Amino acid sequence: MKAQVIVCGAGIVGMACALALVRQGMKDLVLLGPAPKALPLGPNEFHPRVYAISAASQQFLTELGVWSLMNPQRLTRVEAMEIKGDQFGALYLRDWQAARTSLTWIVESGELERVLQQALGLYGVQWRQDTLEQYSDGQGQTASGQHLHADLWVGADGAGSKLRQFAGLAYDETSYDAVGVVGHLTAQYAHQATAFQWFRPEGVLGILPMPDTEDGHQVSMVWSLRTDYANTLLSLPAERQANELAESLGQATRGRLGKLQLRGSLHGFALTLARSPMIGQGIALVGDAAHRVHPLAGQGLNLGLGDAHALARTLIDREADMSVADPLILRRYRRARAQALLEMRLVTDGLKRLFDQTLPPLPWLRNAGMSLVDRIPFVKRLLIDGAARSA
Repeated sequence: MKAQVIVCGAGIVGMACALALVRQGMKDLVLLGPAPKALPLGPNEFHPRVYAISAASQQFLTELGVWSLMNPQRLTRVEAMEIKGDQFGALYLRDWQAARTSLTWIVESGELERVLQQALGLYGVQWRQDTLEQYSDGQGQTASGQHLHADLWVGADGAGSKLRQFAGLAYDETSYDAVGVVGHLTAQYAHQATAFQWFRPEGVLGILPMPDTEDGHQVSMVWSLRTDYANTLLSLPAERQANELAESLGQATRGRLGKLQLRGSLHGFALTLARSPMIGQGIALVGDAAHRVHPLAGQGLNLGLGDAHALARTLIDREADMSVADPLILRRYRRARAQALLEMRLVTDGLKRLFDQTLPPLPWLRNAGMSLVDRIPFVKRLLIDGAARSA
């Protein structure tokens, strides 16, 4: 079959990209990829993966008509953030410091997937729930033997993108030799709509507010741990794992939320820094297929949604006599994303490497700098506004 655009990959970014194009009138589009499987969750159960959605991403999802479809009881507004250095440094951000009603929103991946699938169904998007097995010069073949041809292929199929590999596009990837360990916790004290972050010798620890459950106050953890330590923790028997994690969290958080107890199981994913040329002949990459950054700022999905938004806008706004695969159009998309991607890569990788250094006087200087920023309202407002625009 022939289509104007084939979006390869049906994750959150791929679905958002397809929906953005279809809503703007591009009917000759195919979404290729298995639909995410919904987990049968009860009212006190939550998807293991959650995201911090920036104001820019929230606006994009609102434009797509899906933000209002999400269950408000499964959304958490973040009104404040506390960041602690590895010594005495501390930075406190509040939404009112930049005249905002929230810093970000915490959303389950499963909830985003649910509403995007619902919207795609309402718009009647052609969805081939199959996987790409071969690709060359605009022509692909799926695992089931279907032959597909498109003017433009959009790679939204993740960090291991088959489309990117088949097309021979470069993917410059560097391992952090670390694993992001994620899980939900029951906290002794209420989070008060606050997100927390600690820069620790063993890795950056983030605690995100979540809806309360019948077990008590709930938060979500993402801890970037050294690979050897993370693998040891993940391989422990359930009871010992929960006890060891509770002890480590108590030390790392200094009791800020009281006792923290694991709910459910832990999951881990390798952390890498990666980038690509973003475009190729008849190809545009979005999301993890195009780039990856360290999760310490929680901006990975926001960058992917920003890609989807920019690509859809670039294709829809192109001149009437130009193809969606015209090299000039694709270069416009790459330029539209260049600054945001570079800034986020420099910030996340720079902070990671800064806090990895232990030679004096760097530890004192970075903590002093953090505390200095906390005393300058104008700079704090710039930080909040910059995070809100992240996409």
